[in-house]
Amino acid sequence: MTIFPPRPIATPGNDTGNPDAWQEARQRMISLLQRRGINDARVLNAMKTVPRHAFIPGKKPAPDIVYGDHPLPIGSGQTISQPYIVAYMTQLLKQEPGRRVLEIGSGCGYQAAILAELGGEVTGIERLASLADLARDVLNRLGYDRIRLIHGDGYNGLPEAPPFDRIIVSCAPPEIPDRLLQQLADGGRMIVPVGVEHQTLKVIDREAGRFIRHDDLAVRFVPMLQETITKQQP
Repeated sequence: MTIFPPRPIATPGNDTGNPDAWQEARQRMISLLQRRGINDARVLNAMKTVPRHAFIPGKKPAPDIVYGDHPLPIGSGQTISQPYIVAYMTQLLKQEPGRRVLEIGSGCGYQAAILAELGGEVTGIERLASLADLARDVLNRLGYDRIRLIHGDGYNGLPEAPPFDRIIVSCAPPEIPDRLLQQLADGGRMIVPVGVEHQTLKVIDREAGRFIRHDDLAVRFVPMLQETITKQQP
């Protein structure tokens, strides 16, 4: 759910048009990602496999808009992240098959699908019920029935189900929530944007009980909101 860089004005497209147009636009997206330094073949294959347009509700913009390198609105004031940020964070996460992944701020479910393509056992948390419902519906229709998508407060993570080998956060807290750190397995890695006006993507590795942190890209994400939510769905 990044806002980086500013998104263009979308022109209406036809969701029921030539499927080759989606495939061709997706291939152009892959070429762009490679030019921008995404070189993990598994990540590129996942980005090529997952149909980004399926996660955008309502009438779709034109294929080159959907697969352009910018965020797009998905309702409720939220966006689907630009492809480069999804690919970059996924590559940085170093996901391997069978590792348990917790995603905070699942939005429409696109990032969760990418992680599932890499063999992750994915649990996603989305604070907005409308988006959680959208994500479940799209993921199920596409056959990602092993992704667990929860409507809940991502600030608290999932304290009943740790540890997680990987944690990826798609919204920005003012500081790293300690509850998420405690849910990271030893040998695990967390990727999280942190900050208010100026945000930095932070990488946290847990080694022998110690947290090793370093700063990465300057980014801009929607803020992480702390809110108590009692309704949760498996």
